[in-house]
Amino acid sequence: MIEHTPPGQELPERAVLVGLVTPKQDEIKAKEYLAELAFLADTAGAETIATFLQKLDYPNPRTYVGSGKLEEIKAYVEENEIGMVIFDDDLTTKQVANIEKELQVKILDRTSLILDIFARRAQTANAKTQVELAQYQYLLPRLTRMWTHLERQRGGIGMRGPGETQIETDRRIILDKIARLKEELKAIDRQKAVQRKNRGKLTRVALVGYTNVGKSTLMNLLSKSDVFAENKLFATLDTTVRKVTIENLPFLLTDTVGFIRKLPTHLVDSFKSTLDEVREADVLVHVVDISHPNFEEQIEVVNKTLAEVCGGADKPTLLVFNKIDAFTYKPKDADDLTPATRENISLEELKETWMARMHSNCVFISARKGTNIDELKQRLYAMAREIHLTRFPYNDFLYQKYDELPGENS
Repeated sequence: MIEHTPPGQELPERAVLVGLVTPKQDEIKAKEYLAELAFLADTAGAETIATFLQKLDYPNPRTYVGSGKLEEIKAYVEENEIGMVIFDDDLTTKQVANIEKELQVKILDRTSLILDIFARRAQTANAKTQVELAQYQYLLPRLTRMWTHLERQRGGIGMRGPGETQIETDRRIILDKIARLKEELKAIDRQKAVQRKNRGKLTRVALVGYTNVGKSTLMNLLSKSDVFAENKLFATLDTTVRKVTIENLPFLLTDTVGFIRKLPTHLVDSFKSTLDEVREADVLVHVVDISHPNFEEQIEVVNKTLAEVCGGADKPTLLVFNKIDAFTYKPKDADDLTPATRENISLEELKETWMARMHSNCVFISARKGTNIDELKQRLYAMAREIHLTRFPYNDFLYQKYDELPGENS
């Protein structure tokens, strides 16, 4: 029976994913990275049909994988009508040209896939400008494979002399566009700076974290707003600021773009204006998906990116472990003498470990189900109040009265 696509609905592009097992990246980590790449592909609208892994000391400088593995991929692509092959690392111009010549299908690397998602998700003029800048910065060194006319020399009447190759013309056009976009972003930066200045001395709290950990869901819960939230990577690109009041203490809460492993440098540079909200925040709320098998590595990725963005500034940080409702673990058998792995550790054990490490700056919640939100609000209240009173010390009496009120903060 032939299945027909409903009118107006396009079939997703069929893709295969390719990654490497190297001395710096074992098979477990490589498979996890490919699973994340598959999630990225799904977010971009592609359907992952198969994945290929090869063990190499380092990527093949000509074709990323070895010739034998490339032949295997080619056979699979031809047999299964695959239209796209996505590689988990950035490819050089030479690698892309060689792979395209061999496979005769669309070739993407991790960065180009992320850029495509960002282009789809960008809604405001600010986000669109930032994404466009990142795209041109990514495109510039890859011009030799983007056009078929690059090596032809301009000629004809009035064009004699040294001349100019088409690639030089294209490069100059792109450099001009990059310069123009940077000027546009500077103007946006100035506008955003005025907006931040007009917010006065209110305490600023920024939600940060890996992509798809539930920041927007938590934003909606705390601010009673309707920020777009979806179980996709990079559901939110534009910075959203809302005024939140916990009992009688007002502060500004900001939702920011999520981070990811191997985040393209172009995107970090382009989104620095958006991340000014993080740099100027008084308190960071680092949201973590505790149900993810490698959430510790995601924490490290976010901390590393924050160090780059904020210049290593030491800001008060509340670590919020979200999605406790989705947490699962597999207890070890009594006769199992092998070392415990992440999947053998219970939620209670993780709580004890992280609470001992972070003391009071750590809370476990489920934003989706509203679990332990009162405790989160109490922690936020305490941190925001401490900063608020340094700016408005005459309000101390008011908050002392509040602290003496019976019952929990809500």
